[in-house]
Amino acid sequence: MKPWTSQAAPQDTAGAPGRDDPAGSATDTFVAHRNLLFTVAYEMLGSAADAEDVLQETWLRWAGVDLDEVRDRRAYLVRITTRQALTRLRTLGRRKESYVGPWLPEPLLTAPDVAEDVELADSLSMAMLLVLETLTPTERAVFVLREVFALEYDEIADAVEKTPAAVRQIAHRARAHVAARRPRGAASPTATRDALDAFRRAVETGDLQGLLDVLAPDVVLLGDGGGVKQAVLRPVAGADKVARLLAVGIGRLAGRVSLEPVQANGHPALALRIDGEFDSVVAMRIDDGLVTGLYTVRNPEKLSRMQRETVLRR
Repeated sequence: MKPWTSQAAPQDTAGAPGRDDPAGSATDTFVAHRNLLFTVAYEMLGSAADAEDVLQETWLRWAGVDLDEVRDRRAYLVRITTRQALTRLRTLGRRKESYVGPWLPEPLLTAPDVAEDVELADSLSMAMLLVLETLTPTERAVFVLREVFALEYDEIADAVEKTPAAVRQIAHRARAHVAARRPRGAASPTATRDALDAFRRAVETGDLQGLLDVLAPDVVLLGDGGGVKQAVLRPVAGADKVARLLAVGIGRLAGRVSLEPVQANGHPALALRIDGEFDSVVAMRIDDGLVTGLYTVRNPEKLSRMQRETVLRR
């Protein structure tokens, strides 16, 4: 039994401390913070599968810790998770170099409470995760731990093995980098739903002008098929090009396509079905009421987390 995926403590887990610990077991502590640790790892990696691997590695290291020497168990677990995620992030970077077509983060089906935490939802959006991809691994870790989880600089310094002064400089640099690339005007939930509904109606009816009305002039479409499913291999930019591509693509599947509203990464998105079969997730970036980014994830390996809600915590 895996303590990182189960609410029950494993029986006879080899090497696990705390079976006779009157203050509570290592497993209990890990399970209590599991959702937080997953959120940290996912924010750093943009991949639920890799985040789960990081949690497994975190557990294995946590299981060997002398709990009597740990002053703050939550901080200690976050530190282990961050270091493991940094190692995985560097490996992931090399993997992306050989990826077929654009690489997009793995979408998560999220509960309404994630959307209610505005700061968390903002950090989880497809658009923001793609901005975080432009940071160095250490910059990303520092930004996530400081801006999303509000850790103190000395705690972050322990996690990334830098001095607090260095961490402050890295945080300043990362904030400036993100600020220059994040969505220009934060869209309200109502504006987001309105744009999503307009896009959905235009796509389902093949209304080219309707698409042009909801797309920003500089809209960019990215598709992630992972070399398994057909998708655009390069970004498509410009409202006219994107609208015509969508109109032609949907036209070929006339009567076979349906779009269902879902919550992905704390934001409204669309689940696209072909002949009733779940095919892809369409997420959006909306600036000033217009769609400026369209992110279509078709790679089947990235869609398993859209079958059940993922609990995320700060």
